[in-house]
Amino acid sequence: MKTNPSKLVAIACLFVSAAVAAQDPGLVTRPSAYAVAETVAKIEAFAKSKGMTIFARIDHSGAAKAAGLEMRPTQVIILGNPKGGTPIMNAAPSSAIDLPLRVLVAQDAAGATQVTFNDHRWFAARHKLAEDQVKPLAGLPTLIDAALK
Repeated sequence: MKTNPSKLVAIACLFVSAAVAAQDPGLVTRPSAYAVAETVAKIEAFAKSKGMTIFARIDHSGAAKAAGLEMRPTQVIILGNPKGGTPIMNAAPSSAIDLPLRVLVAQDAAGATQVTFNDHRWFAARHKLAEDQVKPLAGLPTLIDAALK
């Protein structure tokens, strides 16, 4: 089977991103007791119950498989709420690059599921916002923890 070189580069970038994520102080990682697909479903259902919108789910490992490549289960949920995000984007238009929020759910090398997302303090510093301006983002860890109980 012939593999597209650009797809190989994209997959390699995902692996590098996952390795960097484990070391990046701007990221928060939580363990999940559930498999990747079940973790994603729990987070999506809980977020919807709190009035959030699920804009997309990206199945990186599914895309890798379709390209004839192997990858541990890895999905990204893109979620948010315009009532929380719009004032942030109005205050700092650059923040639109990081909104809506993204939550990475991936199986690590040991087979455990990890949930990773941006720390709201990092977000504030990156976009030169006061911490109180990104207060709507500060609830994401609580949402993740509650969804995975």
